[in-house]
Amino acid sequence: MRVRLRRFSLTKAVPLAISRGTTAAVEHLLVEIEQDGLVGRGETGGFETGVRAYDTDAIASELESLVPELEPLGPDPLQALDPLLARLSPPARCGLDLALHDWWGQRLGQPLHRLWGLDPGACVATSVTLGLGKPAAVLARLERWWQQLPASRIKLKLGSPAGSDHDRALVQAVTEALARRQDQHQETLELQVDANGGWDLATAQAMVPWLADQGVVLVEQPLAALADPVADRAGFAALAGLAPLALVADESCWDLADLLRLAPVVDGINIKLLKSGGLSEALLMARCARRLGLGVMLGCYSDSSLLNSAAAQLLPLVEWPDLDSHLNLVDDPFLGAVLAGDCLSPSPLPGLGVCWAPGAGAAAAQVDAAGPKVTGSKVTGSKVTGSKVTGSQVTGSNRNGSKVARAKTAPSKAAPSKTVGSKAAEGRQSPSRPAKDKPKGKAQAKGPEA
Repeated sequence: MRVRLRRFSLTKAVPLAISRGTTAAVEHLLVEIEQDGLVGRGETGGFETGVRAYDTDAIASELESLVPELEPLGPDPLQALDPLLARLSPPARCGLDLALHDWWGQRLGQPLHRLWGLDPGACVATSVTLGLGKPAAVLARLERWWQQLPASRIKLKLGSPAGSDHDRALVQAVTEALARRQDQHQETLELQVDANGGWDLATAQAMVPWLADQGVVLVEQPLAALADPVADRAGFAALAGLAPLALVADESCWDLADLLRLAPVVDGINIKLLKSGGLSEALLMARCARRLGLGVMLGCYSDSSLLNSAAAQLLPLVEWPDLDSHLNLVDDPFLGAVLAGDCLSPSPLPGLGVCWAPGAGAAAAQVDAAGPKVTGSKVTGSKVTGSKVTGSQVTGSNRNGSKVARAKTAPSKAAPSKTVGSKAAEGRQSPSRPAKDKPKGKAQAKGPEA
């Protein structure tokens, strides 16, 4: 099989600020494999989580060094390539894993979710992200999201370097805005928060009960991820059971081993394909988490529609979708996952269901619930890695602020308590996972780096 690497740039319409810094643009890698007239595509790129960091140049070098060993081989069966992929870092493995899965699905003429027996009708609304900033700027970003799509699930970044008082001011400003919109539109809205490891233990222990009182449904990665797995787990244990809202691990949870380590002390995990090394591990994690009674979040970094459409193949297994990065790009060269209102679902096309469409710019895959026929810029007659997308149209953008029709897909949570969302703990426990005993003792966790 032929293996090709290509670099491409991605630019955010609105830069995103979190506790560790601000991102406005990134450079990613397109990984392509070609065999028997079919081209499978994958995406990867550098990212950091505080304790661990990967550089795009280093990822490219990893993949380039493997090409001589890959090219004499075929992409099928996937299992035969496991020993080679195991040598790669998670993001390098992700790019190749996605390309192999894309080729495999095209070879079989089916989207991956169908090969896995998943039901696209089970997909629920994705959250959209509000970065850190002054309250007025955060509210302006919220309004911009609402001009773009009927966002019913909001994720607010916290862990501000300005301290917990600033975090509280942001939460209060956003909950008031959500309450006003609920009253005006008679719709159910939900607020999630993500500290990205920006709190120390004392701050987190104070913030978690307060957030529950504000009607927040979940808090993601309150403490910085630690290299010591025992200490990292102890930090979550010190917060478990403090308040009726879901405690979700992100930067601390990369693979199945992390999931099993954290399962007794968290309510959910955030799976990201760049962390997991692609779809092979991610599918295993999602099924295992559900069997253990954990909620599954599916997240992204500064990813294009290619990576997010790959992740979207798992959406029927996901309680908290968080795949919005491609909706905030001005130069996304791909089209893929289907967006109806604020509900994202996997493409019906074979493999990952992604079209290479660099001329589309900010065009989004915003389609109606009936299927891929929509209005906007056409992608007719162009080959998508061996399968023709004929007569199918892909919309003009919902990334540029244009309004879209309200989806009839409700969030997975119950009706809101207080201003937004539902109090998570009462509804989050799965019958297959017994209620956790309150952990004994307290953990010592390091505060976030400046």
